[in-house]
Amino acid sequence: MEKKKKRYPSVQNITHEEHIAIVREIFSTITDRYDFLNHFLSLRRDIAWRKFSVKKMKFENTGRLLDVACGTCDVAIYAASKYSKINVVCVDFVQEMLDLGKKKITEKGFHNRIDPVRADACALPFPEATFDVAAIAFGIRNIPDKKKALSEMARVVVPGGQVMILEMTFTRNWFSKILYKFYLNYMLPLLARRFSKNYGAYSYLADSIMNFPEPNEFKKMMEDAGMEHVKVYKLTWGITYLFLGIKKSYDNLG
Repeated sequence: MEKKKKRYPSVQNITHEEHIAIVREIFSTITDRYDFLNHFLSLRRDIAWRKFSVKKMKFENTGRLLDVACGTCDVAIYAASKYSKINVVCVDFVQEMLDLGKKKITEKGFHNRIDPVRADACALPFPEATFDVAAIAFGIRNIPDKKKALSEMARVVVPGGQVMILEMTFTRNWFSKILYKFYLNYMLPLLARRFSKNYGAYSYLADSIMNFPEPNEFKKMMEDAGMEHVKVYKLTWGITYLFLGIKKSYDNLG
């Protein structure tokens, strides 16, 4: 396996268009080891984080879930396994990820209930109020226009429906911050080099985590995008957070 260490610029120093191009390149080149490295580099905590999020979902109107920036469709598969009567649409703009997701969906026997669609999170091809829940796991930091993505997720959810964001953040506790910074900047790229042909992608991963908004700031972004009663769940000492907002009812809009 030919390996390369491509240097990606910090997300602070690039345009939205450059960020999108980098994300597309990265996720089209690490697909073959994506699931393995997610589990390995998080010590399998990513599985627990996704399942925790799925348990918070409620389906009271349409019985439909939208999995945004779905990657290889893990959230969609976990949700279809837990809720036997729901249907799921999962969207991503990287075809290589969707292709692997389709294979997993078929292997799990969910091809009649999970529909993978290639689409842009900032221009979702669905009518307003189509889904009970719109969720995104470990994908919002890869979207330059986060406010637009959040607004789109809120648009396609029914009033009173859920918008859920699961994302890794840069812990603010001083001791864990030192350890986490060391892991992100040194250990993670070193481990990725052993298993990934484009191990430079994991330097981008570290940078995108460290530049993600603080929890209170991101909560405010969700509220500005049309969510209320936003709950913030701190997972594994603040390495990851689940943000769960409720779309405002029509009476509360404005």
